[in-house]
Amino acid sequence: MANDVDPQAPDDPTASERAAGDAVVIERHDERLRYDMTVEGQRAAVSQFRLEPGAIVFTHTIVRPEFEGKGLGSRLAKFVLDDAVARGERIVPECPFIAAYLRRNPGYEASVDWPAA
Repeated sequence: MANDVDPQAPDDPTASERAAGDAVVIERHDERLRYDMTVEGQRAAVSQFRLEPGAIVFTHTIVRPEFEGKGLGSRLAKFVLDDAVARGERIVPECPFIAAYLRRNPGYEASVDWPAA
């Protein structure tokens, strides 16, 4: 994961998830072309994307090693996919993690355009 990312930098995220008493925060940052997940203020995961007309192309998702095995990657994947559907964006899963999540979790088929092999 790139170390030049500062999830605490001030900006106005366009989508976020914060539950009362929950130490996990997920925010979409269109200007950075990524979703950031923090856990107790520490960057835990990132899902990068590019925007195309009517579509969001997921290109790379990373969970930092110290946060692996806690279901955080799946929680991030669900959030980014649900957010894309809510925005009416077509989902193009170039990222292997997002593609694998889609294969394991039905319900997104109507919104997915699989990339050409």
